[in-house]
Amino acid sequence: MKAKPKTTKSSPARSKPEELRTGSNAPLEVGGSLESKIGNEVRQLRKDLELTVAELSTSAGISTGMLSKIETGSISASLGTLNALSKALNVPISRFFRETEEERDCSFVKASTGVKIERRGTKSGHHYQLLGQSIHGELGVEPYLITLNEDAEAYSNFRHAGVEMIYMLTGKVRYRHADQTYLMEPGDTLFFDAAARHGPEELVKAPMTYLSVIIYPRRS
Repeated sequence: MKAKPKTTKSSPARSKPEELRTGSNAPLEVGGSLESKIGNEVRQLRKDLELTVAELSTSAGISTGMLSKIETGSISASLGTLNALSKALNVPISRFFRETEEERDCSFVKASTGVKIERRGTKSGHHYQLLGQSIHGELGVEPYLITLNEDAEAYSNFRHAGVEMIYMLTGKVRYRHADQTYLMEPGDTLFFDAAARHGPEELVKAPMTYLSVIIYPRRS
């Protein structure tokens, strides 16, 4: 009687760290390379002092070609070169690394501690809790927890810049956007251009709570 051949179960291949991705289409790199950040700082300091590339390169004892490459982030400058530039610009060498410092928005809000905000809908009995806020960057982001109780009134004339996302948590509401209405129940999501008229047009089942996230470009 022939022995059955032994079979070995292969273990699944582990993903390398660089292969782990989220489903987002956001760029992986943030803010450019170290060389470009240092170059931006050198160029801005030179312009603040109203120096030409030739004047700064002469003062620092480097060629104009090298300085141009440093400012465009094309090369990685040595510490000796950066030290010479810091003396010529009369700043500490650490100043060149200012843009590389991690300053990222982050906020943590415990349950029921969101800041109560007065907005146009407040007069109609709409209660807003601000759950966080972005401080830096080109985009403003405002996440709200909105509550409409039995005494709330329908109001569908909100209009503002940017986009908005509504995620229904409790209750039932018919929500208007432009010339369309949507019956929203827990778990439903509505994402829309906030420049069009929008808001809860019919309060079907109270209390209603939903998460509203508004994203808009900051004014320069």
